[in-house]
Amino acid sequence: MSFFEVLATAGAGAVFGLALAAPPGPMNAVIAEESVVRGWRAGFTAGLGAMIADACFLALSLLGAVTVVQRSPTVQGLMVGIGGLLLWYFAYDAVRDLSVTFQGEDSETTGHGFLKAFTLAITNPYQIVFWLTVGVGLLDPGRIDVLATALSSESPLAGVLIVRTGTPLLIAGLFAGIVLWIVAFPAALVAGRERVDRFAPAVATLSAVAFAGFGALFVIDAVRTLL
Repeated sequence: MSFFEVLATAGAGAVFGLALAAPPGPMNAVIAEESVVRGWRAGFTAGLGAMIADACFLALSLLGAVTVVQRSPTVQGLMVGIGGLLLWYFAYDAVRDLSVTFQGEDSETTGHGFLKAFTLAITNPYQIVFWLTVGVGLLDPGRIDVLATALSSESPLAGVLIVRTGTPLLIAGLFAGIVLWIVAFPAALVAGRERVDRFAPAVATLSAVAFAGFGALFVIDAVRTLL
């Protein structure tokens, strides 16, 4: 690969990683709650739990297990249903945090956030769908001419921005994007540390609503899949 292909491939991986990690949803609700209630390290550790789940999906994709899940609607339905039930439990857990203020960074709470995020991520249908579709495509060796695809194969910019799929560099870029998010997002939430106590109940409330809502969507999707 040329130097520009290396940069384009790593950059595309980082964009995919941010696209996977950044959108609002149950995982970022976990990170937000842990960050505001317990501090940056708790939020980062929660994000790390979600990233480890992505690493597990990557390993399963490489081993071909994702294809088995893709062909089994029953397995998919059960995983999504479990994720929905877990979200309802996390909504209850967030409600219990309504009266909690900033407590600093201790190993017990950060470990709890890691397990919560990992368990939710490993059953999160959005991450499962990502690795069943986009993730598998990223692992398939190939060559994407980004500008030719976006503009035209006859464009003078064709061949300028080439991304190589199925390379360790692309996957490294993807996880670099995730790391960037789980470092920066909690840091942004606790940047005004003196105001964290005031925002903690609001974040816990929004987290509880997000968990309950997404939990309902997951359970409905699981029922439809299984039936």
